[in-house]
Amino acid sequence: MNQITSIGAERLQRRMARGAAFLGSEVAILCGAMSWVSERNLVSAMSNAGGFGLIACGAMTPELLDAEIAGTKALTDKPFGVNLITMHPGLFDLIEVCNNHRVSHVVLAGGLPPTGSIDAIKQNGAKLICFAPALSLAKKLIRSGVDALVVEGMEAGGHIGPVSTSVLAQEILPEVAEQVPVFVAGGIGRGEAIAAYLDMGAAGVQLGTRFVCATESIAHANFKKAFIRASARDAIASVQIDPRLPVIPVRALKNASSELFTAKQREVAQLLDEGAVAMGEAQLQIEHYWAGALRRAVIDGDVEHGSMMAGQSVGMVTKEEPVAEIIATLMAEAAHALEKRAA
Repeated sequence: MNQITSIGAERLQRRMARGAAFLGSEVAILCGAMSWVSERNLVSAMSNAGGFGLIACGAMTPELLDAEIAGTKALTDKPFGVNLITMHPGLFDLIEVCNNHRVSHVVLAGGLPPTGSIDAIKQNGAKLICFAPALSLAKKLIRSGVDALVVEGMEAGGHIGPVSTSVLAQEILPEVAEQVPVFVAGGIGRGEAIAAYLDMGAAGVQLGTRFVCATESIAHANFKKAFIRASARDAIASVQIDPRLPVIPVRALKNASSELFTAKQREVAQLLDEGAVAMGEAQLQIEHYWAGALRRAVIDGDVEHGSMMAGQSVGMVTKEEPVAEIIATLMAEAAHALEKRAA
């Protein structure tokens, strides 16, 4: 390693030190929780490679989560976390499973933490990470006692908000980055972007799409091929057709499933009209739809009728390679970017 490279690497290590210390990992890169993809194999590979893996609990039962955590522990002795969805009807049972396993970090996604959930997560010493889609919510979450935040923009895959990553980072980082570690996510595919957000005050970053085609990912070969062929503009957001049915947009590669989701929304809206379901149940039906559609694509390889959730960084996914190589590439790119700034 030459002198300039050493300077870049040292600057990168210094900027990532806070995030890495918080996570207990070598580098402050989280692998975003992706349903059916972020399971024991990818999670353990991520943590073993020096990053931080997150199990995507999604719609799992407590029994399934218990088995997944145990399976991950069998593959790594490094720290990893669990991502829980706030609207899950068995949320507190899932938190108990995490507590029983002494999971070091829990991520709550999908809305503000329900009453009692923060205390339930932190009572055994686990660190709590929450998503902050706006500055006001970031401040509210910090006051509530969360330990770290993820700032994720609309370029991300899966459920998204209306604001871009760059705007959210500019809005939130200067205000709260000194109070808690903040990880930036959404549309990050190269190390240069990681360096930029670290320079803005981020403690680290979260990437999902970039790791879908990792060798260790169990995603079907058809799913990986679709990612490798796709460009940024192929990752589009879903459309809400009924204002009475609040549907959080989902970003995925365009295919026939977009029309299927429109039909599903109409079906659920009609059930609401008829009084056959309450609003909470209607929203849960939508969540279950996505879980099933995603499984068809990720596990079964049905890339036409399944959901291929992907961020706009998908155009930077060009081949299948081991997690360790992806991380090494990202770190080298980030270090080089910081070298140039030091010159």
